[in-house]
Amino acid sequence: MALPGAKVIASASVPAGAFTLARPAMLPDFADRLRDMPAFCQVKIFATPSTQSHIGIEVWLPLKDWNGRFLGTGNGGGAGMIAYEMGMVEGLKRGFAVANTDMGTAPDINQSLNKPEHWADFGYRATHEMTRIAKLVISAYYKTSAFRAYFAGCSTGGQQALSAAQRYPADYDGILAGDPGNNRTHVAASFVWNHAALTASPAAQLSSAQWATISQTVIKTCAGKDGGAPGDRFLTDPRQCRFDVSHLRLCQAGETSDSCFSEEQIGTLRRLYAGPTNPETGERIYPGLTVGSEDQPLGPAMQGSAQWPKQQFYLFDWALGSSFKPSSFDFNHDLDRVDARLSSTLNANVADLSDFARRGGKLLLYTGVADPAVPVAEVVNYYDRLAAAAGGTSEAARFARLFLVPGMGHCFGGPGVTNIGQWGEAMPVSPENDILMQLVAWTEGAKIPEQIVARKPAGTTSPAQERPICAYPAFPDYRSGDPARAASFACTPHAKGVDQAPASRYLN
Repeated sequence: MALPGAKVIASASVPAGAFTLARPAMLPDFADRLRDMPAFCQVKIFATPSTQSHIGIEVWLPLKDWNGRFLGTGNGGGAGMIAYEMGMVEGLKRGFAVANTDMGTAPDINQSLNKPEHWADFGYRATHEMTRIAKLVISAYYKTSAFRAYFAGCSTGGQQALSAAQRYPADYDGILAGDPGNNRTHVAASFVWNHAALTASPAAQLSSAQWATISQTVIKTCAGKDGGAPGDRFLTDPRQCRFDVSHLRLCQAGETSDSCFSEEQIGTLRRLYAGPTNPETGERIYPGLTVGSEDQPLGPAMQGSAQWPKQQFYLFDWALGSSFKPSSFDFNHDLDRVDARLSSTLNANVADLSDFARRGGKLLLYTGVADPAVPVAEVVNYYDRLAAAAGGTSEAARFARLFLVPGMGHCFGGPGVTNIGQWGEAMPVSPENDILMQLVAWTEGAKIPEQIVARKPAGTTSPAQERPICAYPAFPDYRSGDPARAASFACTPHAKGVDQAPASRYLN
């Protein structure tokens, strides 16, 4: 078919169960998830909204039992490829026509130096082009224009989600945004801050076993005292945890152990928990590391590695070129230069979603309470600002809710009860366990979701578990009974707000 600003380059009918992919390292059971995929039409497209753009897009169309809806899905990191594993498979299984984009950064986002059109594609335009084109393809294939549109993404996908709500409020009827990297230039600044602290000297570095010791000490200090159940190996509300690095044992002279820490290592920890601030004005740039997230994937062990800069520092190369050095980055003047060049393109910090709400749009936000990459304080602060812009929490709740998942790391997994039907987890077993389908039901006329029942499968030494995930400011407080059952908890309001809210200067 002819598409304005784009071209179909391939299409194929894929039989049920015939789609195969290399296994993503983060999802070891992904091959198993592909075996029961339904038959679909796979359409590959390239879009060129500018002469410099080359945006890869895929649209999947169920051959049978289409549910009459479109689901746009998000990407991760610097994108650069179609993210099949980030919601496309599960969306197709639910009956959606689904789409994804490489965000215009293929094959490697580090190759987008001096290409501002690529920056615009990555920041917002590729997602809009995917949406526009997918709707045209769906309309032509099913011969209808009467269908609902939804978006689901986490991390970079969460940034795509909030950017769509802010820039293109008519693109989607319902949006699911997880662990969003929407404050892009400043979460990246926090990565530079952490990397510099973690690599300042060999004596400042910590081993993986030491990070585990820190998390174990945090859990011993605070778990079960913040609303959680006795025996929890994770925090429910880390804002109530009064852990301090002084709780850790200092190594004696000449001692090397994974259970003690040097003065240099204690200094590293203080810097990570404090988070990045402007050295001249003292203004907060971004929240610090959340207590209880220390040993999770994408945490300090990864952020201090040699691979981290190549994966996460691309935007500093874009804005500063060869003058960028992580070890000498100036968090005042250099960050101002980065923001001046990139914040209006890459960030999605606007809290006024009145245009999206006015046309009936619904937004569900969720985040892992133990996320070490996007601290829970950042997401809570965004929702609080959204509520203020809407005229208060009760007004915001008419179109936007936030769900905080205790014990979940970045987007999925972790020691908590974390399966709410988001990408990365197994398909949910019931509608009450499915945050995406609860969003669909709410958008199409059902009641406002107050809780999602999270699940965790049985392990070799533990039973299957359930726990309610509550709409902020409520948290699942343990009452009595079996902590593996959702009925043993009640959604109870906790205090609103966070201690480490960024200064308005860094919400541009």
